[in-house]
Amino acid sequence: MAYSPAVPGSNVGIAGFLEGNPVATFIIDGDHRVTCWNKACEMLTGISAAALIGTRGHWRAFYPTERPVMVDLILDGCKESEIRYFYQDKFRRSELIPGAFEAEDFFADFGDGGRWLYFTAAPVFDAEGRIIGGIETLQDITERRWAEAALREKEAFLAQVVDSNSVATLVIDHEHRVTHWNRACEKLTGVTAENVLVTRDRWRPAHPESPPSMADLLLDGIIETDFRRFYFGDLQKSALVDGAFETEEFCADVGGGKWLFITAAPLRNHDGNVIGAIETIQDVTERRKAEESLRLSEELYRKISVTDGLTELYNARHFHAILDQELSRAARYRRPLSLIILDLDDFKRINDNYGHAEGDLVLQILSGIIQSCLRGGDTAYRYGGEEFAVLMPEAPVAAGAILAERLRQSVVESAVTLGCGAIVHTSVSVGVTQYLPGDDAKSLFCRADDGMYQAKRRGKNCVVIVEPPSGP
Repeated sequence: MAYSPAVPGSNVGIAGFLEGNPVATFIIDGDHRVTCWNKACEMLTGISAAALIGTRGHWRAFYPTERPVMVDLILDGCKESEIRYFYQDKFRRSELIPGAFEAEDFFADFGDGGRWLYFTAAPVFDAEGRIIGGIETLQDITERRWAEAALREKEAFLAQVVDSNSVATLVIDHEHRVTHWNRACEKLTGVTAENVLVTRDRWRPAHPESPPSMADLLLDGIIETDFRRFYFGDLQKSALVDGAFETEEFCADVGGGKWLFITAAPLRNHDGNVIGAIETIQDVTERRKAEESLRLSEELYRKISVTDGLTELYNARHFHAILDQELSRAARYRRPLSLIILDLDDFKRINDNYGHAEGDLVLQILSGIIQSCLRGGDTAYRYGGEEFAVLMPEAPVAAGAILAERLRQSVVESAVTLGCGAIVHTSVSVGVTQYLPGDDAKSLFCRADDGMYQAKRRGKNCVVIVEPPSGP
């Protein structure tokens, strides 16, 4: 039978309880002889109660050679130092039972392939408080330990994956404590993992005053509402990871200033609840520099393609493109548009007397005068060798005439000192006209150009306005 009523103080009720207890339990008396070995103990150890009741052989269930088990040490009143001899640091005092100890240990010869057991041992007292025996309970925790080992292995594998990632990566748990901080993160931030793991104190890439990171905002569910309080870039939802966000931010406090691409994604458990967040940080400075260089290059190319190299006014090709646009706008919205054509008088004489280099200088100075006379919205063009055009949107011919006269007067009043030291005075002949319904680029240009030639025929240095014809 599995239970002996010879246990001091035992009775049938206790015997029945121990037999029906699903926790493996055995009891020894004051002489270290087994008095109880319940059915759960039989099933756990594979040794019957009949083989052990009345003997001191209970050690055979656990060890290949004779040695005391935990309850033997308790019964003998051993000190903790003596218990430690057998169980090292695997045991501790029970928080529930006075005088009891508990431990977890692996028993290599127990069962098939060894088992992990959680066991407690406590003294048994008589009515006068004297120790008359001991009781030990055992629970097979092998599955739990295997699960814990598998979890540790999985976490170690995850840590290795994160640490081996060349992208700076950090992970926080549901309490915003850092659980992973890889080497790339150390290199980028200059902060070691040792200083941030299991803390809420960490380097934030964009702000040295340490506001919430994107991972913090994501974990709190406020990333879309509070992002602008702490970041200056544009927040975007990730196209790759559900629930993740990303941004690009210039961080002046990183390596003398760097562009960083930052992503934050939620980490969920099997039930779909957010239990943490992962954040990655990539240095995209070189890419941004390349993009900026390309943008500047394209901008320079665009500027060169529409600009006259000598005068830095717009060129003839751009003039025709803009003239077509302005004509379409004037026709669509019935708005005024004036065109000025001017030509430098006697320019051939300057080239013949002083050379083309000095002539180029005169053209450059004339271009500066034209630019200084323009209103906002007006545009100036070098149309030919010494011929220039000014487009004036939203300007009737009267306004065009005022600008043309101011321009003519400014040229006359500006003496040009050439590189050779000679001082020359120049003048311009100017034609002005206004857009008429039905005009195209050719008709409008020819009318202004005709005005310019009329000014030439009138003796130069004057403005001729070609008025729109009056209606019937």
